[in-house]
Amino acid sequence: MTEQAARQKAGDLTRKEVAEYLRANPDFFVDQDELLRSLTLPHDSGRAISLVERQVHLFREQRDTLRRELVELVSIARHNDRLFEKSKRLLMQVIEARTLNDMASAIDDSIRGDFGLDAASVLLFTEAELPEASQGALHVVSPSVARERLGSLLEGERAVCGQFRESEREFLFPDREEAIASVALVPLRHDELVGVFAVGSCQPGYFDQSMGSLFLSYISDTLSRLLPPMVQRHTMAAPVTDMATESR
Repeated sequence: MTEQAARQKAGDLTRKEVAEYLRANPDFFVDQDELLRSLTLPHDSGRAISLVERQVHLFREQRDTLRRELVELVSIARHNDRLFEKSKRLLMQVIEARTLNDMASAIDDSIRGDFGLDAASVLLFTEAELPEASQGALHVVSPSVARERLGSLLEGERAVCGQFRESEREFLFPDREEAIASVALVPLRHDELVGVFAVGSCQPGYFDQSMGSLFLSYISDTLSRLLPPMVQRHTMAAPVTDMATESR
């Protein structure tokens, strides 16, 4: 093939074909130093740069991107580690609680103090009469009233985050001077629905559907298993107390 014919054939190649050839032959430019020096590319500054300079520039951009991603991943890992430690401390206190109100007090103190949120609420669904009035984060409601007020929020098993309706927020966090604006809620379910665990913030949009809720799941899984036997112990203790009072 003559040189003119070769040039004519090369001229018939499309940009796509050239790109595919170079992609299939990544070592094409090996020992092609003169060709590499003659190739130029436009730069953001307006001047032409060599292919080698362009590659160096791309490698630097890629390095900076990877560095930013690494810093972000490390930050997320540290944040998750702090959440895990806080959740662990709370769960230890919950497990060691002797009464429902002790459990509710531990949750309330941890969520507002350790986690820095504005409110916590444990709604216990039961018709049983408890020997002591609920305090702090604990609220005892009948299952029928809870379903009427919270509706579809009780149907799932995972955390639901968002702003909720005003009536729902007031039901979850009653008797508050400063209204809760954003809520994360997890149904407490073990064999059957036993209640809900909710945390709240006065800052609108603090919780949203994209937020991770792993620490809520840890706490709710534990509460779901501890609450039923604890309620049973409390209701069984009530008649014993009454009998002791009568015998005096």
